[in-house]
Amino acid sequence: MAHTPVHELNDGTTLPAIGFGTYPLTGEDGTAALVGALEAGYRMLDTAVNYENEVEVGEALRRSGLPRDEVVVASKIPGRHHAYDDAIASVRGSLERLGVERTDLHLIHWPNPSQGKYVEAWRALVQLQRDGLVRSIGVSNFTEEHLSRIIDDTGVVPAVNQVELHPRFPQEPMREVHARLGIVTEAWSPMGKRRAPLDEDAVTSAAQAHGVAPGQVILRWHVQLGTLPIPKSADPARQRQNLDVFGFELTDAEVAAIGALAEDDGRLFGGDPDTHEEM
Repeated sequence: MAHTPVHELNDGTTLPAIGFGTYPLTGEDGTAALVGALEAGYRMLDTAVNYENEVEVGEALRRSGLPRDEVVVASKIPGRHHAYDDAIASVRGSLERLGVERTDLHLIHWPNPSQGKYVEAWRALVQLQRDGLVRSIGVSNFTEEHLSRIIDDTGVVPAVNQVELHPRFPQEPMREVHARLGIVTEAWSPMGKRRAPLDEDAVTSAAQAHGVAPGQVILRWHVQLGTLPIPKSADPARQRQNLDVFGFELTDAEVAAIGALAEDDGRLFGGDPDTHEEM
């Protein structure tokens, strides 16, 4: 399996080019699946307060025997913790459950615009980064307007914005915003869940041409777009397969054909942030 490359972040640190999504892995089975992912070669675990599995992520990290500084641990502040003091307490609670002295990436899970306190949460993350409790800071499910507000308020640009992104929803306008601002685009639901285009000609023909699985083609499409996908699977063989996407390269035509599967339904973001499994 080819070595996993990295993304350079705007704060001088790096993230692996593929992360591992941990929702909904909980309990002993969840811990075992997380240990398996680390053994397969993943070096970034994406969790959140709302996933209710930070304890399992921390346990998997310890069981793996890997040096702490080799694994990126990412978590998220939920919408209900956006007031400044609540955001500080939320991150401290995550550190306690994870059993780590700092997280490597901490995100605001979504802007929770009806409350309008996400600027406070961002100020809290900026302070936590200065205090050394968080290495890199970012956001999730933010629009260009949300990004502008927090950057104008603090002068600090998020390292990443994690958004729903897959061939049926390629988020081209947001990727352009991120490129302009120097923000890495992370992709949750990188396959597209129930709408995954695994049997579309654009995907199957590329899979056949390169001797790989359709899921690998989609993840390779992300890599070539410059996005950071976070696939999730409890199946050991699928975990290894999803990470094994650096030994082949799609043609420009294949990348374009996969992006052309986009469904224009006028959304900025998919799902309901209050209830969506990824939130």
